Amino acid sequence: MNRVRIIGGSHRSRWVEFPDEEGLRPTPDRVRETLFNWLGQNLSGRRCLDLFAGSGALGFEAMSRGAIEVVMVERNRTVFRALQESTLKLACTNVLLRCEDGLKFAHHKNGLFDVIFLDPPFQSDYLPKLLPLLVDQLTQDGLVYVESGEVFEPDPAWQVVRHAKSGTVHYQLLRCEGALEHD
Repeated sequence: MNRVRIIGGSHRSRWVEFPDEEGLRPTPDRVRETLFNWLGQNLSGRRCLDLFAGSGALGFEAMSRGAIEVVMVERNRTVFRALQESTLKLACTNVLLRCEDGLKFAHHKNGLFDVIFLDPPFQSDYLPKLLPLLVDQLTQDGLVYVESGEVFEPDPAWQVVRHAKSGTVHYQLLRCEGALEHD
């Protein structure tokens, strides 16, 4: 088993375990620290979606920082079972787990989210397919976090709020003007 540490909030310094599965790469501590500085350290009252949960690093970090609800979606059954175990071990009553493909999940109406974490497999072509599906699932001030192995240029409907690079990881926060119409 591999481990990743929650770096802030009520569960700070607690460990989340995850299996050694191909393509599974938790968001590095440094990147998560920057991301949650961008989002603000306190996510109280926010509803979050971790669409390709993997290790759960982003979702558990959001939960630890007070998110009212975190929906984690993971299709790999072995990884999903590890998420279930971590949810129980951390006593996360505000985490909902779904064993489903992230792209399929995004095709359904799942309510509105304040923050959506998108960290699909780097070799996938999911990002351009996902963003149009998520417009109707963002709150008025909703943000989408995108992590990729190369520079990702969203279509013009999306505004890049912040962006950075750490090693081979490119990451950014996006806002969609179209989301303003849904609240």
